Amino acid sequence: MNRTPRLYALVEELRAAAPRPLTVAALATRFEVSTRTVQRDLQALMDAGVPVRATSGRGGGWSIDPAMTLPPIRFTTEEASALVAALAAADASAPYAGAARTASQKIAASMTGPASLAAQELAARIVALPARTAESVRTAVEQALTGGTVLRLAYVDAAGRESERAVEPAGLLTADGKWYLIAWCRTRQAGRGFRLDRIAAATPTSEQAPPHDLAALLRGSAASGAVRPAALASLG
Repeated sequence: MNRTPRLYALVEELRAAAPRPLTVAALATRFEVSTRTVQRDLQALMDAGVPVRATSGRGGGWSIDPAMTLPPIRFTTEEASALVAALAAADASAPYAGAARTASQKIAASMTGPASLAAQELAARIVALPARTAESVRTAVEQALTGGTVLRLAYVDAAGRESERAVEPAGLLTADGKWYLIAWCRTRQAGRGFRLDRIAAATPTSEQAPPHDLAALLRGSAASGAVRPAALASLG
């Protein structure tokens, strides 16, 4: 078995056994490789962000949190190529661009032969002009949205005026190549859209924010007709 298929099989072996840990020796026997090869494979999974962990002592070994990974998903060659191309071309300053990049790398690593070449060629024909959003701002926005926490902003409006805001994030809006954080602004006591490339600084907090309905905050604004992308509509 080549390394890439073995890495995926290793993840599934750990998922099937979870939460019970498996020893390196047992994994080496299962895949008919040396213990050193298994150790290198486990390190590669950790480097790729797969939530595998080792426990020492009697009954210890390697395990994976099944809640943190997905079971195998079978894509057609066309679907896999489209995903690799779309994710690889994601604007580096767009929200969740880091996760999109690693997802693209994982999908590409699972493809071989003509399928891999087709995906690479398609991705090479898609380019994007990145927005000027600081990575620290993007990361803070991602953390606040994912964790449902209040975010403190230093924001510069279209007229160049800077203000300090405490906001309760509701979601993200993309329009005309720009990304906006849609949130309840405690200063204005109303829903507001904050263009990400105009956020001078963003500081995450540990304060939990009350939930807000994204559509309700957009109602009456220029973005009231915004709809969820078709690819995401089936998730809600």
